[in-house]
Amino acid sequence: MSALYAKISTDWKENFLLYAASVIIVSTCLGGITVLSIFQNGSGLLQMAQLFVVVVLCNAVLASILTVQKPEIVLKASIASLSICSLLAAINFIF
Repeated sequence: MSALYAKISTDWKENFLLYAASVIIVSTCLGGITVLSIFQNGSGLLQMAQLFVVVVLCNAVLASILTVQKPEIVLKASIASLSICSLLAAINFIF
């Protein structure tokens, strides 16, 4: 485990409610931006698969927070959601 991840994980556990509220807002907004970028490229099978991935990831973050999972699980779900949604948005806005 890297030193940066250890520091973020420790800070995340100490201020979980603050970060959970922030992640809800960021995940929802980034998911909306990603969906917008996906629909700008059409409505084919590839776009629907990307849309499915975005919806599942954003809902996983929200569900992990609302079901009061361990902070480590919420952190990992948040990192996965934010990184994959950012990647999909960048790919769809570029191409």
